[in-house]
Amino acid sequence: MKAVAIKGVKQFEIKDISEPKADGEKVIIEVSKTGICGSDIHYWVNGEPKGLVMGHEFAGVVVDPGDRLDLVKGDRVTALPISPCGKCEACRNGDVQFCPETWSHAVGLSLDNPGGLTSKIAVRSDMVIKVPDNIQDEEVAMVEPLAVGLHAAHLGRIAVGDDVLVIGAGIIGLASAEFAKKEGASYVAITETNKARGQKAVDLKVADEYYDATDKDLVSKLMAKTNGGFDVVIECVGNGAAVNSAISMVKPGGIVVLVGVATDAVPTYTVMAVMKELVVQGAIAYTYNEFKSCIDLISRKQVDVLKFVDDIVPLERVQEAYERLTSGTDAAVKILVDPKK
Repeated sequence: MKAVAIKGVKQFEIKDISEPKADGEKVIIEVSKTGICGSDIHYWVNGEPKGLVMGHEFAGVVVDPGDRLDLVKGDRVTALPISPCGKCEACRNGDVQFCPETWSHAVGLSLDNPGGLTSKIAVRSDMVIKVPDNIQDEEVAMVEPLAVGLHAAHLGRIAVGDDVLVIGAGIIGLASAEFAKKEGASYVAITETNKARGQKAVDLKVADEYYDATDKDLVSKLMAKTNGGFDVVIECVGNGAAVNSAISMVKPGGIVVLVGVATDAVPTYTVMAVMKELVVQGAIAYTYNEFKSCIDLISRKQVDVLKFVDDIVPLERVQEAYERLTSGTDAAVKILVDPKK
């Protein structure tokens, strides 16, 4: 079957890979839609690991239910793409995102477990979740990034009336802003270097205002706007400038949630965090319950994720989609892939 795999720096190739075989345990899923994630873009930019078939945000149909007696062929499903051990303290507490095995065999994030940029995938049966009939495939493929935003908002401990700043208007930033509103924030601002994306956040009504992240007067403007800083800042970029902006613009005693992934060291003036007595909170993925909650929220029409979907492309246009998402000028934040197109 055809698959899109990393070939080199900012380069994909379409190649043939073997179809997954039923083993009586894993669920074989025919992929309907899969999303392009910000973490996928990091792999593509670096060109490593070569041969990786990405795609950990997906919707699909059961081809073989494996050892899941509650599933039958034809059921519509999604899954947590992770690979927790199920035995450690974190797993026993329901915090599967902390398990040291969580990412080692993750779907679309490990060489031995191809993701949704192909026709069929094999997924751990305990991670598979059947979805309601009233959710479209495009919505199902949005559950995973939505859950990341929900987790970030939860960790920010947002209270009614809070001022919240989200740094970065990619899909995780937009999802975080959406949930900041739902948690009761009275004012949500977003900063972004891409003007088209920043304005989109306001147009989609997930943010009240957009500010240019490259504005040299940004900090002073926002400090004045909030009378001394934001209650919560959710950082969704993962570079030094974004992290330092977060620490600068949160008020004393406030919370900074670090969602963006920085693979290099980030120089920062810790004196600001010390003098303000900040809570600097890391955020990785989501809990199992948050993932399921997002399915429920979409099914109950409490969250509209289709407004975030900019395009749906076939495997042959995946390279083009990644170039579009990293252009720095395009308003697109979420492009889905349909392996059947």
